[in-house]
Amino acid sequence: MRHAIIITTIYDPSDSVKAYASLPGTELIVVGDKKTPSSWSWPGAEFLAAECQEAIGPTLAKHLPYNHYCRKMFGYLLAAQNGADVIIDTDDDNLPKTNWKFPEFEGSFSTIADPRGFVNIYQWFTDTLIWPRGLPLDLIKTQFDTNLIQPAHHCKIGVWQGLADGDPDVDAIYRLTSDCPCLFDTRSPVVLAEGVICPFNSQNTAIRRDLFPLLYLPAHVTFRFTDILRGLIAQPIMWLNGFTLGFTEATVIQDRNPHDYMKDFISEVPMYQNSRKVIEIVSGAISTRNNLESNLHKAYVSLLHEGIVREEEIVSLEAWLSDLGLAQ
Repeated sequence: MRHAIIITTIYDPSDSVKAYASLPGTELIVVGDKKTPSSWSWPGAEFLAAECQEAIGPTLAKHLPYNHYCRKMFGYLLAAQNGADVIIDTDDDNLPKTNWKFPEFEGSFSTIADPRGFVNIYQWFTDTLIWPRGLPLDLIKTQFDTNLIQPAHHCKIGVWQGLADGDPDVDAIYRLTSDCPCLFDTRSPVVLAEGVICPFNSQNTAIRRDLFPLLYLPAHVTFRFTDILRGLIAQPIMWLNGFTLGFTEATVIQDRNPHDYMKDFISEVPMYQNSRKVIEIVSGAISTRNNLESNLHKAYVSLLHEGIVREEEIVSLEAWLSDLGLAQ
């Protein structure tokens, strides 16, 4: 299978980027923006400069803002055009560990089937009080029964989320109140059954080609909501198509780029307000009568009607699906 790693950066090549470029059997695409140094280059990495992105996604380029994380979608398009079977999402501050890899997308894995609804997957990997960005705030102190896990059985995985040691993906509330580093336990992968939900992000994440349309990054919501919203929308659509979400032990170390935590908090407010609502709206909008792309579109239209996204999001989504169709 062909694997493509997609990173976006505004910095010179980081140690993480250099490490990914040296991995055998993978293609590394680094997506630039207007703030990225014009001289950016590193052996083993294909650099996609801002001025070259229109050629990759001519329709999408008309609708995406510059200096925004959503520019990463041009990397997804290029990977799809190059024939990737798996797209791996990560960032320029995630250093791959020696155990960096993802499990097979079909196989026997332990599964959480109860309770239905949101769970804090971090509790299956650590005793530390920590939670993933996007978990509803009323659940951050909930202790889930980590013994409620089914023995290994055959699963069809749509997305694998690998955890990150050091400074994992948590929200601004965690960072403002604790901000302690975290080292997750070593353990076998854990898969969430249909109806069991956990936010997943874009920091150490692999998605199979069948689900590439779900890579759409909302371009007109706040920066700290965009990949979390994407993951929440994806899960009910994945279930409808027979796929589930899996989590692996930490395979990267995150040495986080500088952030202003108060700005992060403000950017996360829509996420805190809408995580549960998104699942309800999307679940009510989709149907087995529709294909995956149609269900994705219906999900966003329903989110528009509920005021969670703006009309511009529908236009950008349609442009993404149009350009992605050329690569399928």
